[in-house]
Amino acid sequence: MSEGAEQSPVRARGRRAARTSGDDREQAILATAERLLDEKSLGAISVDDLARGAGISRPTFYFYFPSKDAVLLTLLDRVVAEADEAMRTVFEAPAAGPREGWQRALAAYHDTFRSHRALTVAWAEARSTSAAVRSLWAEVFERWVQRCAAAIEAERARGAAPAGVPARNLAVALTSMNERVIYASLSGDGPALAESDVVPVLLQVWLTAVYGRAPE
Repeated sequence: MSEGAEQSPVRARGRRAARTSGDDREQAILATAERLLDEKSLGAISVDDLARGAGISRPTFYFYFPSKDAVLLTLLDRVVAEADEAMRTVFEAPAAGPREGWQRALAAYHDTFRSHRALTVAWAEARSTSAAVRSLWAEVFERWVQRCAAAIEAERARGAAPAGVPARNLAVALTSMNERVIYASLSGDGPALAESDVVPVLLQVWLTAVYGRAPE
């Protein structure tokens, strides 16, 4: 497997002005938001909750973020950057064979979002109401599709995978499958796979779709 197009850097979103990443109060707001999402839905969390948890006043909160949705977007940027780095490392590292390479890529993707379960669920649910969240996801999804399409094309070029539907179309379908399967597993929005089954099942489908079989 080889890496596809270079990623664009993740952009900080929703801040009133550029600030240092080490700002303690900003970090406290972000940490409070992720902690509260483990306890209740995004809709049940207020700006007052975030300010109180960060040990600041409501006016001070607005000095850092214009809304709670902006906090969610900043958190999501960070998780996406974490996932991108994990995927980049996987795609650059040599693998013993296709099965190992794709297994590591799927595991990196799954493990990143599983480690931020509540945030991932909140993100998915916010997409139906937030244009900003939908836009961010579209950017992220496009990068991952490009990378996977490039990997499929590389496998075809070296004769390991047969020609078939356009690599981009296949990458869109398979990446969409990843998204739904992982979301269902993390949220319980069934029918859903057990977490331990997610990567093995996705891997089998990817290998069969890309290679026409399940190679070693």
